[in-house]
Amino acid sequence: MASDLPETMRCVTSPEPGRLELVERPLPQPGPGELLVRVAAAGVNRPDLLQVKGVYPPPEGASDVLGLELAGEVVAAGEGCDTPLGARVCGLVAGGAYAEYCLLPEGTALPVPETLRMEEAAAMPETLFTVWTNLFERGFAAEGDIALVHGGTSGIGTMAIKLCRLFGVTIIVTCGSEEKVEAALDAGAHAAINYNTEDFVDRVKDITEGRGVDIVLDMVGGDYVARNISCMADEGRHVSIAFQRGAEASISIVQIMRRRLTLTGSTLRARSLRFKTMVADELRAHVWNFVEGGRLRPVMDERFPLSDVEAAHARMAAGEHVGKIVLEP
Repeated sequence: MASDLPETMRCVTSPEPGRLELVERPLPQPGPGELLVRVAAAGVNRPDLLQVKGVYPPPEGASDVLGLELAGEVVAAGEGCDTPLGARVCGLVAGGAYAEYCLLPEGTALPVPETLRMEEAAAMPETLFTVWTNLFERGFAAEGDIALVHGGTSGIGTMAIKLCRLFGVTIIVTCGSEEKVEAALDAGAHAAINYNTEDFVDRVKDITEGRGVDIVLDMVGGDYVARNISCMADEGRHVSIAFQRGAEASISIVQIMRRRLTLTGSTLRARSLRFKTMVADELRAHVWNFVEGGRLRPVMDERFPLSDVEAAHARMAAGEHVGKIVLEP
């Protein structure tokens, strides 16, 4: 550890459901394979809000400090690390990013090119890992496919739009207002549907001329699952990543059999470091060149100081944001 580092840091915890608290903690010490990063910015994600509600606790062994993604400067490194001090990195963590300093596994760290501002870099890992593993790996999205993604102006939705554009996938999204429809189209969606004024099943059939979509990326769950299936083409893939309208659904098994559909899904936070490192390797190989070339950057919403974390969470909870919200220590 460098001698000029402080002994303590400010960070955000949730000591009981519904409460956020800015506290002072000892500076964490990097172990083997870990980087200590001075945090420039941390992304805000919906799982953070669920953790505060008390329904999404950190995995065993993870920090109780909130936050799943960050960007900053490496100020110390544990045994076996090759990343030099002073390097600009961003990365995925199982907790700890809402802080002035955070431990980042070197395996999930990605270099921040000069083409990217730190707050943009902090807004990428969670959505990039999620969209890549679910839309492109589990959903097998490929050039020429058509995808339907709900929550088109969320962090996940806007990242899905960007990646689909880069990889030749036609993307249809749903949004909750005409303003968000326009924002999704501005971000690059091929089509956007206002689910409050239109039936998205009928609109998808119109847009695809009755063909249906090859992949659905669903974060809604509940009654949406059966409706999603109605939107799918034969051999279609349905990938669940959240269930905001409920964890149970009633569907027709006959439809799955007759049309040879695949229903799958995943979570990310509790997956092993080995898995997350593998995903980071794939992103370096297939995606990060677009970041370095300035062709892939996140859609940004608002920036808040770490001390104003409650306002940041309130904005996300209200659903008013377009793209990513970040905190800056």
